[in-house]
Amino acid sequence: MGEAVGILLINLGTPQATGFWPMRRYLKEFLSDKRVVEARGPIWWLVLNAVILVRRPKKSGRAYAKIWNRQLDESPLRTITREQTRKIFEYYKCDRRIKIDWAMRYGEPSIAEGIDRLGRQECRRILVFPLYPQYSAATTATAMDKVFDKLKTMRWQPALRSVPPYFDQPSYINSLARSITSHLDNLSWSPEVIIASFHGLPLNFVTRGDPYQRHCEETAELLRETLGMDRNQLVLTYQSRSSRGVWLGPDTEETLVALARKGIQNVLVITPGFAADCVETLEEIEIRAADVFRDSGGQEFSFVACLNDSGDSIKMLVQIIDQQLAGWTEKGTILCDSGTETQLFDHPSEVSRGRYIIEEVKNNHHDQHI
Repeated sequence: MGEAVGILLINLGTPQATGFWPMRRYLKEFLSDKRVVEARGPIWWLVLNAVILVRRPKKSGRAYAKIWNRQLDESPLRTITREQTRKIFEYYKCDRRIKIDWAMRYGEPSIAEGIDRLGRQECRRILVFPLYPQYSAATTATAMDKVFDKLKTMRWQPALRSVPPYFDQPSYINSLARSITSHLDNLSWSPEVIIASFHGLPLNFVTRGDPYQRHCEETAELLRETLGMDRNQLVLTYQSRSSRGVWLGPDTEETLVALARKGIQNVLVITPGFAADCVETLEEIEIRAADVFRDSGGQEFSFVACLNDSGDSIKMLVQIIDQQLAGWTEKGTILCDSGTETQLFDHPSEVSRGRYIIEEVKNNHHDQHI
């Protein structure tokens, strides 16, 4: 059967509950990350512990409470990331070499625990997949930092690969475009403007070499080309500005206010930089930004859900994973799709154009099922 290969999906993180202390623990871990807040020293320590971690847990807890998954008592990000993992496993379950798990950069389950779980399944090779289409040191790099921190403690380290940012992958762009057109089909009105809102970033991160802004702009431009829109029809903005200083712009809420005051009545918002819905999309955009737009004179506002665990999303993620597994699965990866086993052969001439050739395999080797 060959060596087991682990796949570890990583997303940002989530608090365990919406109360003060769970939120404080989560925020402290997040805001203590020097990749997120580069300020250091006694002044920052005092501001963080005596001001921010006293005030913000209540405010953030109220935001999470509005979108909390009451049935499972967890955040939507946790629910969706687990479902993404489960559905990706359904594609790979016919190949007993492939083991799949998930982790969060902040909170639980931790990255170290995810690597340990894969290790207990004899995974000597691990593909790490940070679920951020656009690269930033504050997201992808800090996730990889935690991976390397864990590896530094291991006597027998696995071979490691990481999935590169997929901001310009055709399957990603096409999935976003389909999510927009499908959403539009279910609206009784037509938006005058579509806003592509990405998470914000301090401008000095970019001036110091972070490629995040370029990746966001490339995604937005490819989405415009795919949908046949111009820059006035699909507008790029940045949300979640959370500190003083200059951030990437234009700001999402400020743009919505400006549009409403110009007489724009109907807008649609999509958040392409998030692989799964979370507090930044469900509370900040679907609830708060919608209120801001309507309070400023706008009328119709609609939010396009993230790709989440939709069929398009899972197929896209599997395609990206299979590209990165090349050479680690000697005879190709055996995929299971809707009960039909398929063998995925990557032909260099086709992969270079972002396409795959899929051939059905007869369902006669049940011994490979888990």
